[in-house]
Formats: sequence, structure tokens, C-alpha cells
Amino acid sequence: MDEPSWTMGIEEEYLLVDRDSGALVAAQPPGLIERVAELRHGLVSPELFSAQIEIGTDVCRDVQHLRADVGLLRLAVTEAAAEHGLAPIAASTHPFARPHELDITDKERYRVLADDLQEITRQLVISGMHVHVGIEDPELRIDLMNQVTYFLPHLLALSTSSPFWQGRDTGLASYRSAVYKTLPRTGLPPKFDSWAQFRRHVDVLVNAGIIEDSSKIWWDIRPSERYPTLEMRVTDLPTRMEDAIAIAAAYVCVLRMLWRLRDGNQRWRSYANFLIGENLWRAERYGIGGSLIDLGKGTLVPNEHLVDELIELVSSDAEALDCVDEIGHLRTICERGTSASHQLAVYQAALDAGADIDEALAEVVQHLIEHTLAPPDAAGHSDRDDAHRRKIADQLTAEAQDLGLYD
Repeated sequence: MDEPSWTMGIEEEYLLVDRDSGALVAAQPPGLIERVAELRHGLVSPELFSAQIEIGTDVCRDVQHLRADVGLLRLAVTEAAAEHGLAPIAASTHPFARPHELDITDKERYRVLADDLQEITRQLVISGMHVHVGIEDPELRIDLMNQVTYFLPHLLALSTSSPFWQGRDTGLASYRSAVYKTLPRTGLPPKFDSWAQFRRHVDVLVNAGIIEDSSKIWWDIRPSERYPTLEMRVTDLPTRMEDAIAIAAAYVCVLRMLWRLRDGNQRWRSYANFLIGENLWRAERYGIGGSLIDLGKGTLVPNEHLVDELIELVSSDAEALDCVDEIGHLRTICERGTSASHQLAVYQAALDAGADIDEALAEVVQHLIEHTLAPPDAAGHSDRDDAHRRKIADQLTAEAQDLGLYD
């Protein structure tokens, strides 16, 4: 069986905030998207709410290319937003925004969506990270989709970045996941025997006039409508870019491991969505500091141990895809914590220092601004420091040029 290309792409959805107050903007400034496009290559587009902006990388040949693309696009959004006194935050919810105060983007597709979903639409001030992996054979895409669902809770736990909602600590590491479940056609996909069976199911809804195409099916993982890719959609948006790249690398390595098993006439054991869904809930509730069910053993295992097992499981795949360091970074996420745990720590530290709740939440937003662009060695610096932002820009551009990607 021919090996897939394993090309990669990432879509990230940022929230735009006022750099001083940390408040989510009601509407983005005119021309902002066009300005981002002027500053850097790549895809940039509006989202459901005007306070959101989405970027998409090129089709990337490897993880190094992916990192360069994401870095330059985060930089472009940061620079364009700064011209208006704004900043992007990479987090799946805003700590204190009130959704009913925000403008919906004035485009036909969003008006139709709002009419269909009614009040649910107002709850969707949430952002995610979607990872595409190139798998040209549609039958293989379906087979790997059936198997890789086992690992989606692991990826969600590593990505959590949405502990707050409308000014409250929700008690969940990924409140975005809870909001997203209010939509139809979400959650885990059914198991399909073939590409033809998948298409027959989709065509029932298309022919009934309920959806235009499979892009309106919002499962945690799905075959992309536009590209020959398997699109992972379950994760929150990690605040730190290095975390996002590590999670994307883990996803593609797991897919390659499953392909490798299949190539040797083996496969990952199949488990009911009921059991995988329980692990998804545990990831949503407890994040990386919790535990998941080892479905083979039937026992709870701390996530840090499961990550160690995952790293070992895909070690040869990480070598083949030249992302050993990125896979190793998963241990750093376990040791350091995800964005959700950092946000909660910043919030509690501010309260302990005498801040009231509103002030503590504003501190959380400043933390998110600081870490959305900063590389791992830039902790303690602020995006508000233009000289420091230029230093990051020079570093990211030099890395891209070293890879031979851009002039």
C-alpha cells in the first residue's frame, strides 16, 4: 500500500481584544483581514463573530514548515491588530466576555447559520485548532478515522485552554467542548465500513436540503470536504505556539502509526464511542492533570503516564516524519501544564494579591496576550513591547528563510 503524503495544515481561530482593558472587541476594525494578508502569505478569513479571526497555513510538507507558517501568521495578526490598539489571544474562550454584546459577521453564510441555530449561535464565542493531514486514499481516510478516535481524548487533554466563561471559573479545563456540544452533528463520528457508506449518510442530509455539503458536519474528526485530508477538530486552541505544533505532530504521528499497523495486517483495537466519549469528558473536565481510562486494562491512568506511552508508541514515526523534538515536547506540556492550568494559576495569584474578580480576569487576558506570540524563551516579555515583537518577527522570518520557504 502506498504511504500517504502526510502533508499538514493548521487552522487557528483567535479572539481580538483591547490591549489595555483586555475586553473582547464588539467588532473588528475595517480592513484588518486585508492588512494581515498584506503582511504575510497564507489564508486569513473572518469567523462567525466579528471579534474572531481565522488563519490557515499553506499545505506544509513537514512539521518545521508547519511551525514556520503558524509563527508568521500569528505574527501578522499581532502586527495588524497592534495598529488598532488590539491584540489576538490564542485561547478557546475569553475569560469575561458576554456573548450577547458581540456583533455577528455580516456575511450570508453566517446569517443563514444564525437563523438555523437561533439562540445557540450566541453561545459560540469559542475558538479551536483544526489540524489537517494529507491522506489521498479515501478508503484509508475512513479506516484511520475509525481507529484514531481512541486518541482524541489524549489530544484534547494536552490542548485545554478554556477554563473561564462569562467571568466565572467553570471548573472545566475545556468549557469550549461543552459549548460546542450544543451544536447538531458534533461529537464522535459513527464507525463507517467504507467511503461509500460515509457518503451515503452525508447525502441523506444534503438531498433533504438540511446541509449543503459535509462541511456542515462538525464531528471531532472528519474527512475534509475541500481537501484529501483527515481533519482533527477536537482540540482547544493552545496559547503557546510550541504546544500547538507538538499536538499537531502527535496527531500526524498517531495516524502514521495506525497506517504502519495496517500495512502489516494489524490494526488498533476498536472501542465503542460510549467508552471513548467517557474519556473525552474526563479530558474536558480535568485536562492534562487528570486521568483517562486505559480501555485495554479497564483502569484509570494519569495522563502523564499515557503521554509517555504515546511517545514510545510513535517513536519510529516521529523519526520518519522528523519531529522527535516536537513529540518530546508533549512531556513539557505535562510538566508545565496547559493554558487552562496557567490561566487558573494567574487568576488565583491575582486574587491572593488583593485583586477583585474583574481585575484578576483582566490579568488572565494579559497573560494570554503575552504568550500567544512569544516563543518559549520569551517568558516575561510583553507583546506590548514593540522592540521585543520585532525581535520575535526577525527570529521567525529567519527560521522560515533557513527552511527555504520564503524570500
